Amino acid sequence: MADGCLELVFHYKGRFTEITNGVNIPQVHSLIHAQTNQFRRFITDEHFGIFGAYIYPYAAQRLFDHPPTALSNQMLGLSDLLGEIGREVEEKIMLASNNQIRAKILAEFLTQRAKGNFQMKNIPAVNVIKSIIHRRGITTVKDLADQSYLSVRQFERKFKQFSGFSPKLYTRIIRFQAAMDAYGNPKRSLTEIAYETGYYDQSHFIHEFKQFSGYHPKVFFSGNAEGTEYREES
Repeated sequence: MADGCLELVFHYKGRFTEITNGVNIPQVHSLIHAQTNQFRRFITDEHFGIFGAYIYPYAAQRLFDHPPTALSNQMLGLSDLLGEIGREVEEKIMLASNNQIRAKILAEFLTQRAKGNFQMKNIPAVNVIKSIIHRRGITTVKDLADQSYLSVRQFERKFKQFSGFSPKLYTRIIRFQAAMDAYGNPKRSLTEIAYETGYYDQSHFIHEFKQFSGYHPKVFFSGNAEGTEYREES
């Protein structure tokens, strides 16, 4: 579903197939699923194991040599991004005997990728992205611009460079994710979830939720949507 951060994913056991317009597209074993305002459908008919890392979007340039704006809504193989380096870490992850070893391999890989001469030129934008996530998307573009001591237009331009999206869209995605976190709590009504996560009315909440997930929130929170059994087990 729509997400404000990147996922570095390794399918070390089994593989998934993406269903796109009725066409089945087999997925590679290791990939980057970048920040996205879209939802995708996948299917697998075998036992599977997934391991990976959840990464702030502004780290894309430093870790994968691509700016966030070039990766938004993309799902790319790690070897396509990094060549032989990507293939090497994929092989190590695939051959590891347990997740503790995988965690060590991945931590070493990311630490090594983070080294070098790359410098964050706009620390305020980085701090604002973290602020939006921790505030669960409940804020305004003007408040964020004021926080950065920039005009709204300057802020919007700089923010997109580090997040891949406009600040307005990014806050919407984060607010949607905050709403999804209510899954599994049957005591909260859709109206309560909508107001608690900053939606001004239930119809607005329903529209946004369907746009970013593909489901009416009533279907999703009932536990009858596709893939919810995976969410319950993870």
